[in-house]
Amino acid sequence: MKLTTMLKSAAVAAIIASPAVAETTLRIQTHYAPETVSGKLAGQFVDDVQTMSGGDIKIEMFYSSSVVATVETFDAAANGILDCDMTGGAYQTGKNAGFQFVGDIMGGYDTPYQQLSWLYHGGGYDAAQQLYNSQGMQLIGWWIYGQESFASNKPLTSVADLKDWKFRSPPGLETDIFASLGASPIVMDFTEIFTALETKIIDGADASGLANNKGMGLYDISKHATFPGFHSMPSDHLACNKAVWDGLSDAQRRIIDTAMQKLSLQTALTFERANAAAAAELEANGVTLHNWSREERMKFREAAQGQWENWAQKSPEAAALVESHRGYLKELGLISK
Repeated sequence: MKLTTMLKSAAVAAIIASPAVAETTLRIQTHYAPETVSGKLAGQFVDDVQTMSGGDIKIEMFYSSSVVATVETFDAAANGILDCDMTGGAYQTGKNAGFQFVGDIMGGYDTPYQQLSWLYHGGGYDAAQQLYNSQGMQLIGWWIYGQESFASNKPLTSVADLKDWKFRSPPGLETDIFASLGASPIVMDFTEIFTALETKIIDGADASGLANNKGMGLYDISKHATFPGFHSMPSDHLACNKAVWDGLSDAQRRIIDTAMQKLSLQTALTFERANAAAAAELEANGVTLHNWSREERMKFREAAQGQWENWAQKSPEAAALVESHRGYLKELGLISK
């Protein structure tokens, strides 16, 4: 009896004496609404991190860019207003042109798996990390939903149909490519797209993949879409304030990295199915899907890669990343020169 009492007392003393595990709360913003496919996947990422950490890591996720504008998320994380940015690198091309080639390569890879392969097996992670670290940020990983689809108020069947087409475009390389093809890109925040379409400020939009566009209600207004897409496959990222990231334990960093790689795979797999389902439903509801021919796709790819060279001149980091992508695209047999 005395021994049992002594053991219980020792156990209680050990618990009291052991240091409490410091609970970490990460404030993260995404531009996706919680009801979209990507928003739901982000929610699963939050649950994975919190569950795997046993509650050691808490995540406060701000959806629909509810703290700052989408393009300001990166700076908000770098400056400590937020801890992490879950938008995309292409919004930061004003800081360094190199961000274009870690955000939306355009005219490059055909599938999310190829693009992720560059990051993890083609030297991309180290090359990209230098760029992020120079801004006080740490790139954790990508989640790529595949080729984007346009929403349009008129048919888009070829490069010729782009002439004078006024559409929402993200900032950066895309505006240069489409302007060179005769379109009229207008840069605006992600959250402004629906209203701009509704009020006819624009005739179409580059927003996201088909399923996400449908979730945003874009095809309630615009009755034409390009699918499968051809023009853009953005790498949404998770990037964290470097001081915050470095302040996490090895175990915490490993948990977040593991959850991020799960998110990457599940995003690609989920959208394979979600986009196909969205396509069938949209066609049944009177939306016309336009699948560009191989010839028209090649016209766009040539125009896009022609603009790569202009962007490679903008900074040493951009030049290095373009060279890295070209080398890996050749290795995969996607380009010959």
